[in-house]
Amino acid sequence: MRLLSLLFCLLAAALAPPAPGRAEVAAIPATAIDPATPDPALAEMLFSTPGLALQREAGGVPGWTARKDGVVVGHIGSTWEIAGSVGYSGRPLDVLVAITPDGHIAGARLMAHNEPVLTLGISDSDIAAYVDGFAGYDLTRPRDEALADAPGLPDVISRATVSTGVIRDGILRTARTLAIGRGILASGGGIDRLGFAPADWPALIAAGALSEVRLSMDEAATGLAGAKVPVPPGPGDFLHLWTGLIDPPSVGQNLLGQQGYTAAIGALGPGEAALAVMTSGLQSHRGTDWRKTGVFDRLAVIQGDTRINPAAENYSMVKRLAIAGAPEMKEISIFRLPPAIDPLAPFQVEVRATRPTETGSVALTVAADYRLPDAYRIAPPPEPAPLWREIWAEKRVQTGIVAAMLAILTLVLFAQEWITRRPRLWFISRAGFLTTTLVVLGWGLNGQLSVVQVVAFVHSLLTGFRWETFLIEPVIFLLWSFTALGMLFWGRGVYCGWLCPFGAAQELANLAARRLGVRQIAVPQALHERLWVMKYTAFMAILALSFYSMHDALILAEAEPFKTAISLRMFRAWPFVAYVLALIGAGLFIERFYCRYLCPLGAGIAIPAKLKIFDWLKRRPQCGRECRLCETKCTVGAIDPLGRINANECVLCLRCQVIMNDAATCPVLKRRARGAAAEGAQP
Repeated sequence: MRLLSLLFCLLAAALAPPAPGRAEVAAIPATAIDPATPDPALAEMLFSTPGLALQREAGGVPGWTARKDGVVVGHIGSTWEIAGSVGYSGRPLDVLVAITPDGHIAGARLMAHNEPVLTLGISDSDIAAYVDGFAGYDLTRPRDEALADAPGLPDVISRATVSTGVIRDGILRTARTLAIGRGILASGGGIDRLGFAPADWPALIAAGALSEVRLSMDEAATGLAGAKVPVPPGPGDFLHLWTGLIDPPSVGQNLLGQQGYTAAIGALGPGEAALAVMTSGLQSHRGTDWRKTGVFDRLAVIQGDTRINPAAENYSMVKRLAIAGAPEMKEISIFRLPPAIDPLAPFQVEVRATRPTETGSVALTVAADYRLPDAYRIAPPPEPAPLWREIWAEKRVQTGIVAAMLAILTLVLFAQEWITRRPRLWFISRAGFLTTTLVVLGWGLNGQLSVVQVVAFVHSLLTGFRWETFLIEPVIFLLWSFTALGMLFWGRGVYCGWLCPFGAAQELANLAARRLGVRQIAVPQALHERLWVMKYTAFMAILALSFYSMHDALILAEAEPFKTAISLRMFRAWPFVAYVLALIGAGLFIERFYCRYLCPLGAGIAIPAKLKIFDWLKRRPQCGRECRLCETKCTVGAIDPLGRINANECVLCLRCQVIMNDAATCPVLKRRARGAAAEGAQP
């Protein structure tokens, strides 16, 4: 009752509202996917500029533009909307990032998350200081510094390296994407304006440097039927069109010669490109109206929703081509394309022919689709490696240690019969492994699994599974992978009995207590089986609550002492520490008290462990009938009075196997030995 009262007080303290004056970060509901929307006050704080107006980008482009008196001060983007940042909880982690027109991060603000450590282990001021540390970072620095100790980046928060690493990765990716999308940074790719290779006309056509479309006189006569002056049918060309960008020297210099190419390219402004339009046949792509209107209304360049008719000031005429093998051209034009047309994206060039009719006019359009060939592009640098790969590369030593422990444990479990025939070897092996689990795996590598991860996995299956969510912590991923595989072979005990740091702490503490003569309390079997209900109830309550509020579920998950005892190494508020000490204290009298009756993680693992396909633990027909020694010696009460092992409660300590194989302990083996001796003594 005292323990239950303490648990109630602990949860009440956790559910209490934060102290006045602390910044609160919203937890994301299970169905929320919309990015946070900044308000003018937040924008003014991020840019340190009063009087800002915010405008959402048009056309579905993510982000907002901040202006003051009509002048752009910067841009703001959401990491969830732009980078799809997901925390270790498997839920969106949203940070608003502000960048300046000169390519620096003006500031950032964590808006919403469901990270367990950030919710209940790290103070709001720690989070705010970490996120504020990105202000002033120069985005023109190399893109491979997401986790490196680069100048201008804040250090990750100890005990929250994964969560803060995800925040860092999301901020940098979002800031750079914003900067590239707003033209502040170059994308890294582009047109190859330096490479040159000699080529003749057939070679350029074969390389796709120019798009070609031909409309015959017969086709034009049909398309312009009804014109006052009909188009005479025939085999000739009404319009033969060639078009393409001449920015690559391998195209423009071959077409125009060195001087003509230099003149055409030299007139380009920032972000502009040069388009060649060449035609032969009856129809002119220029006409004569442009001399009066200043616009080439017969010609249009179309890209997505953008449609432009070239202006006269962006036009230059070419009399003849310098390239060998070119056909006769009637008109050759070079047009400067404005930055509104992306030269790296496909676009279309239209030439429109119009003829008057008795009642109006009839029109015919010839369109050429164009895409800059890959041969004339500069490949953009590869995207930085995903965050989980960077983390795995940085934690090679840690993953190696865990892999070695798992390999040793596998050897122990497969060789269990050989080991359990040697009681001293079994004891030394188990005590040594549990000590390593507590000190190295737990306190050293923070390798403590949690029911929070089970809940996150269930939600990921329902909302869209992402391996990246679970790969960002190598130690935990290896442990879960081994645990999942081990459940098929040995059941839940492969983790609970050998790899759980808090379980190891309980067993080692109880071992020391028994060595010091502390009397153990035997829980009656009837009461023992009823107390199991508590941990299964706790697991189902946490899982069910997570569908209503992940934040509240994380608070309820504080029934686990793992964060306090292992992750934070007891450096926490006194109610949490008192709760851990109470559980350890109870475990001095009832071995693994918490594991037996309160652990929601153990309950969550026990449910799928029903799929276990092997029975490695041996039983004899006499077990539970003629002998109940294993039942009384099982320190977690996993053996019932009939001698059956309950796999849901067994921690795979192998103590029962040691007893069964010890001729000096097992009553069955003793009886057999006496019988064999008696038979041998008979004359």
